[in-house]
Amino acid sequence: MMRYAIRHITRFDYGDPAAFARCNLRLKPILWSGQTLEDYRLSVEPGGHFVPARAPAGLANMVRLVVDRPTRILTIESSARVDVNRPIPMPGEGDPTLADIARMARESRDLSPAGPAAYLYPSPRIPLDPDIARWCSDELDPARGALEAGIALARRIQRDFAFDPSATLVDTPPAQAFAQRGGVCQDFAQIMISGLRAAGLPAAYASGYLRTLPPPGEERLVGADATHAWVLLWCGPDHGWVGIDPTNGIWMAEDHVVVAIGRDYGDVAPIDGVMLGSGAQQMEVSVDVAPLDTGG
Repeated sequence: MMRYAIRHITRFDYGDPAAFARCNLRLKPILWSGQTLEDYRLSVEPGGHFVPARAPAGLANMVRLVVDRPTRILTIESSARVDVNRPIPMPGEGDPTLADIARMARESRDLSPAGPAAYLYPSPRIPLDPDIARWCSDELDPARGALEAGIALARRIQRDFAFDPSATLVDTPPAQAFAQRGGVCQDFAQIMISGLRAAGLPAAYASGYLRTLPPPGEERLVGADATHAWVLLWCGPDHGWVGIDPTNGIWMAEDHVVVAIGRDYGDVAPIDGVMLGSGAQQMEVSVDVAPLDTGG
């Protein structure tokens, strides 16, 4: 089991004072298998007030911040303590095949936000693409075990794509990142999801955090010190949703903290909204995920 203290600070610096700002915040980790939220605090400087809000799709703790007095600098700080106790999945001979998963997902009558039905189809930011579908299909033989195929596809993306923060923007479509074989965690997650959905498999977009410092003797994971993105593949009622990280070619386990789950980035963006003002805007984000002594 791992216990983390998480600190996520976002600072907006407006060229001229913003007269009004309204932001949707999805910063509080959700209740999800393998993790427990011990404590959570949200602070805003120079201040504002919160109004009720509900995430329109997916699984997210969303609140709406309204700042209705002029401000030039807005700082949003989210702090959490989270326990993570999530074993590494182990593919086995008795796992359902991809064909089984596709059939069970089609037959599922679970229409809840955590059901597979909502994640079978293209979404606004992740359309189906024939080139991505063809490339991913090499690892997605319908007769292959679902867990084995999922991690194999993630490791192929990790091996064949370059992590390059300068290659893409937040609104870069998956087809462009795929064509240039480079991008960041958001791009790799979207490419993998597009390929899985093209094969008739339910795949969700997960947003959250990675531990900042690795255990002694292990390499630092790509994507630490920022919000991270990875994939959830529904593997039937017995396994449920299984997390797979194509940026690092690993399973979602004790290094990952889930904050929000949705069809794509649009459902889970940590902060989005509008402001009224003129002049340029700069945003700085810092994330620290520090392991705490579990007393074990």
